[in-house]
Amino acid sequence: MIALQPFDPLSVVLVALFNPLVIAVAFMMGRDADQWQKLIVAAFAASCAGFLLIYALAYVRIIAVQGFGAPTGVFVLQFLFALVWAWLGYRFWPTKSPSAN
Repeated sequence: MIALQPFDPLSVVLVALFNPLVIAVAFMMGRDADQWQKLIVAAFAASCAGFLLIYALAYVRIIAVQGFGAPTGVFVLQFLFALVWAWLGYRFWPTKSPSAN
């Protein structure tokens, strides 16, 4: 018989929202983006980095993932939040390109 893990939607949202690696990667890549289409790539890269951080912390048992469930939900929500962070970096704090001078 397959054992289902419990699902806690609030924990999934909080982990995805406050992952510092997702925020940093998305914001910095969004700042360097010179086209809005690159924000999707930045969000995906940030979501992958954030998921690897969670996996690494769970592997060395710094955080407990027993009963947490929904790793796909965390990845998708991290992608959506990273898209917002990348857009903020792209829109409000862009880096100056050397070719812009």
